[in-house]
This record gives sequence, C-alpha cells and structure tokens, in this order.
Amino acid sequence: MPFFTFEAMDKNGQEIRDEIEATSEQEAQSTIRSMGYYVTKISVKKQKRSAAAKPGAKKARGFAIGGVGTKEKTMFTRQLSILQDAGLPILRSLKILENQQTPGRLKYCLMDVCDAIENGDTLSEAMGKAPKAFDRLYVNMIKAGEAGGALEVILRRLSEFMEKSLTLKRKVIGALIYPAAVVSVAVIILTCIMIWIVPQFIKIFEDFGTALPAMTVLLIGMSKGAVKYWYLIPLIPVGLYFIVKLLKMFEYGREGWDLFSMKVPIFGTLIEKNILARSTRTLGTMISSGVPILEALNITRDTCGNAIFERLYTKVSESIREGESIAKPLKDYSVPRFNAMAIFWFAFPFLLFSIPLAIWDWNIGFLAIVGSCAFGGMMYLMKGRKRVVNDLVVNMVDVGEETGELDTMLYKVADTYDEEVAVLTESLQKLMEPLLIIFLGGAVLFIVVALFLPLVELINSLSGGKGGKKK
Repeated sequence: MPFFTFEAMDKNGQEIRDEIEATSEQEAQSTIRSMGYYVTKISVKKQKRSAAAKPGAKKARGFAIGGVGTKEKTMFTRQLSILQDAGLPILRSLKILENQQTPGRLKYCLMDVCDAIENGDTLSEAMGKAPKAFDRLYVNMIKAGEAGGALEVILRRLSEFMEKSLTLKRKVIGALIYPAAVVSVAVIILTCIMIWIVPQFIKIFEDFGTALPAMTVLLIGMSKGAVKYWYLIPLIPVGLYFIVKLLKMFEYGREGWDLFSMKVPIFGTLIEKNILARSTRTLGTMISSGVPILEALNITRDTCGNAIFERLYTKVSESIREGESIAKPLKDYSVPRFNAMAIFWFAFPFLLFSIPLAIWDWNIGFLAIVGSCAFGGMMYLMKGRKRVVNDLVVNMVDVGEETGELDTMLYKVADTYDEEVAVLTESLQKLMEPLLIIFLGGAVLFIVVALFLPLVELINSLSGGKGGKKK
C-alpha cells in the first residue's frame, strides 16, 4: 500500500506533519479525520527506487535449506503481536521484522510475504504462499483474525500457544537427552571391553584349559561376536532408524510405531500426554479464534503428528458431519484398532538380545525368540488396547459443548496435561539416574563375575596342586 504525507491542524490549531499508509487518498483523509485532525494538504509520498526496488524487481534472496525453526517462528510471532498492539500497519510491521532477521529461510519468506501484500494479497493469502515458514494452523489462525477484525488478539493467542508448545517440547527433550547420552557412552565402553579386554582373558583360559562356567561361556560368545561383527554395532541404530522411516511410509507401519511409542513403558506415558496436551490446545485455540469446527479438527489432525490421533480426529470429524457431537465419537474411537506391527515393536528389544544367544546356541536362541514374541504379545494386550483419551477429557469436552464453552474446556484439558507432563518429566529425570546406575552396575558386575570365576577356580586348583606336591 502507498504512503501519504499530509499536513493538518489539530483541535488546538497546532500544525501536524506526518505520513500514513492507506489504499487510496480518500481512505487516508478519512483515517486522518477520524484521528481528530483537519487535513490542509495531502500527497502520495515519493520514494526513491533503487535498481532492486523498481517495479518487477525483487530483493536478492540467498539460499536456505529446510524450514523455519519453532523457536525462531515463536519469537517472530510474539514480536509481530507486539507491533500490532502498538497500532502499526501490518506491512510496516513485517518489514521491520524482516530487516532485523539474519539471512535465512524466515527472512526470505518474509520478503515474499511483503511482496505479495504489496501486490494486493491479504496477510493470510501471502503467508499461505510460504508453507515452509507458515503451516496450515498458522495461516488459518491469521485468516480467522482478519475475518473477525481482531488480528492483534489472534497473534497474541498464537504466540502464547506457540510459547507453551515450545516450553513443553523442551521439557520432553530435556528428559530424553540425559538417558540417551548415558546409554550411548555405556554402549561404547562395554563394546571396548568386549573387543579388547575380554579376548585377553580368553587367551589365559585357553592356555590353562580349565572348565568354564556358563556365565563365562556366554560372555566369551558375546565377545567373539563383537570382535567378528564389530562393524554391525554402529550400523544397528542407523539401520533401525531407516527401518522405522521405511515402515512409517505406510499407514499400517506408521500406526504401529506410533502406538508402540505411546504405550512403551516409562517414556510412553510422557509422549501420549504431550500429544494430547498439544492437540487439545491447538483445537481450543482455533475454536476460540473463530475457525469453523470441521476445519479446526482437520488442522488439528494434520498437526498432531501421531497416526493414532489422526485416525481419532478423522472419525470425530466424520461423525460431526453426520450430526453427532464431539464427545461421543471421541470416546467411541479412542481405543486403537489392532495392529500387528505394534506387537513386533514391543518384542523387538528382546529379539535383539536373542540374536547373540542364537549365535552362541541355536536351541537357547530359539527359545529366547519365542519368549520375546510372547512377551511382545502380552505387552500389547496389557498396554496397546487401552484408550488414548480417558473419561476426564471426554466429560470436559461434553460439558464444554453443553455450555457453549468448548474452547475454555479444551484449554483446561491442555493445561492439566501440561502440568502432568511437567511433573512426569521431573520425576523421570530423578528416576533415570538410579536406573541407569543399576543398569551399568549390573553390566559391569556380570563382566567381572564372568571373568574372575574361572580365575578363582584356576588359582584354587593350582594352590591345591602345589599343596599336594609338598605332602
């Protein structure tokens, strides 16, 4: 939109000189009069155009990989909300924020948004053309704010929503980093022991030809496997990552993995509550902003990031089209459907431990594989058939529909689960330390006992032999 420079008189007869942004001179005069000024002179502001700013030319864009980070977009939204509360025109606010951005995806997307607005697009239309920076949730929230004439309110809600989601995400990641780092270091240390330390003891045992206990035989088998197939150790996590990615390309495989990740002991509850808190807050924010319920459900489904909840929100949306309320299908479809891939993932950790046993002794390994599959099936029956949305959530949604305050109830559900995730995260962080110590202590104890039992027997036999010679 063009800028108009104007001269005016206020109620006290003081001369005012300023500029204003408007689509036409008539709109500019109307806006100035609404401010209590009497216009004496107005004209379009002449702007010097550089070669890059001439019509048809675009600012130079650099090269950027990937999308916009959550932290970066959250900060931008908060700053845009503040500028809109201050009353600045949207285009000027965007240009201020674009100028202060470092070269990257967000800066280049803001350039495109500014160009689109100058060409006559609305803010939501312009942002919709930059999907790597602004997703469907973001664009529809802005669109609802434009339709309701409360863009600054929507931006404030959006920034608060993103800040809470970011805080929750940081807490979950923080709870997972410590055990992941400790387990990684432990695996490296134990691998080094198996490859370099245990073989030295094997030579001693072979030289003396002593009978070895079962624990030592098992350790020697694991050591020989580690020495022979050492290159598989780093390939196992990489291969597992690509297997998961490959299976998640199919709906059935993705559903199985997502169900397993929500129901796995210790961390599953944290992941499930986190998804429920995020999705209910998303739905509540969109409803309170004026987005139609079906569109809000579709966007919540697309942004929840879990196949089980995607199917649930799809069923709720279909039921609403048929005249149902939200609470009833939310309860009816909250039990995940049967998925054999989830059983496989429950059994998978134990199947990994069965492989060395099968290499050492096929009969024992076969029994371990059968036991792993049985354990996976048992875990699935115990955990995988439980509802992902409990009665508390269903009842609060039902009350919200009856009272016309569905968004408020969804906010309360989200706040409740946010608090539970925070408490659970803190508890897990305290619990993981002794559990990891027990795990590492048990592994070291197994290695020490397995290595020193034959040595003790060897020393006793040698001592007994020398005593017999003296007699």
